[in-house]
Amino acid sequence: MDATPLRLNPGDDLRRTLDAALALHGCAAAFVVAGIGSLSAARLRFAGVETPEALAGDLEILTLSGTLSPDGSHLHMSVADAQGQIFGGHVAPGCVVRTTAEVLVAWLPEWRLTREFDAATGYAELTIRKAEDR
Repeated sequence: MDATPLRLNPGDDLRRTLDAALALHGCAAAFVVAGIGSLSAARLRFAGVETPEALAGDLEILTLSGTLSPDGSHLHMSVADAQGQIFGGHVAPGCVVRTTAEVLVAWLPEWRLTREFDAATGYAELTIRKAEDR
């Protein structure tokens, strides 16, 4: 396992930048271990809701973690607004970095993460395999 700290810049889309980092690293499995920073806009999908909610204004990233895979990332984040109200959920594209985002990514080159339909849940869920297992 190899870990890399990343610094995202103002205007970067958080999710798209992390997906691009995975592709650039040439890895099929990674975990976002932690993340902090600030956003000017966020799009979070709350539990049991199909459509992400748009949040605007000065937002602080309190937590960020999840998986990165070529089949789709699964990230969760909590943010606080300027009044300290906290929101959390699934990270959707459209989370725009305000000043910075500092993220620690653990690359897992010996593993392959995919998303496959699970009849028990009705969703594409994480499937974990050794990289050499195709």
